[in-house]
Amino acid sequence: MPTITTKDGTSIYYKDWGTGQPITFSHGWPLTADAWDAQMLFLGQQGYRVIAHDRRGNGRSSQPWDGNDMDHYADDLAELYNFLDLKNAIAIGHSTGGGEVARYIGRHGSGRVAKAVLISAVPPLMLQTDKNPGGLPLSAFDGLRASLTANRSQFYQDLTLPFFGYNRSGTKISKGCRTTSGCKACSVRTRANTTPSRLSPKPTSPKTSRRSISRY
Repeated sequence: MPTITTKDGTSIYYKDWGTGQPITFSHGWPLTADAWDAQMLFLGQQGYRVIAHDRRGNGRSSQPWDGNDMDHYADDLAELYNFLDLKNAIAIGHSTGGGEVARYIGRHGSGRVAKAVLISAVPPLMLQTDKNPGGLPLSAFDGLRASLTANRSQFYQDLTLPFFGYNRSGTKISKGCRTTSGCKACSVRTRANTTPSRLSPKPTSPKTSRRSISRY
């Protein structure tokens, strides 16, 4: 099972298929690299080299107690790029993965990246503040963490309905898709999914680390 070990000792699992111009995939919350398998298969068949990793705390990567924040996610991606010596890459990120890609470019530059694709990416700041009145109140995140702690299996199962748009009238629901997604989500460690730093602070430099919420 291919992995790299980051500077802080975290093991990051990745899959690397095919040859050609590299495309990297950063998955959304609360999933793993496997969420991209269909896209990776298709693009690999079109002559691209396709690479995806399990974010720290997710799937087959290590489960560190600390470091579950965007700065570490971006630095992990940078270490993967450096280890594989990727050049002229297309960086694709969905949801949390979109924030990861943006933070990677902000912290490490675009020297290895030709293009970036952000799909329904998280914004720089999700929390409602005086300067960000359009954000979500802290109570929304507290409720999410409480639901995860109380019964995460049911939470993930319920999450598949809005996640895949199955809550829309006339949508054909795939039981297999819901089950598979729920299983992937359960491989994500509780600490990684409930840490407050998921609320996304503003971009920082590699020499500066900031918490999302001052109370934490």
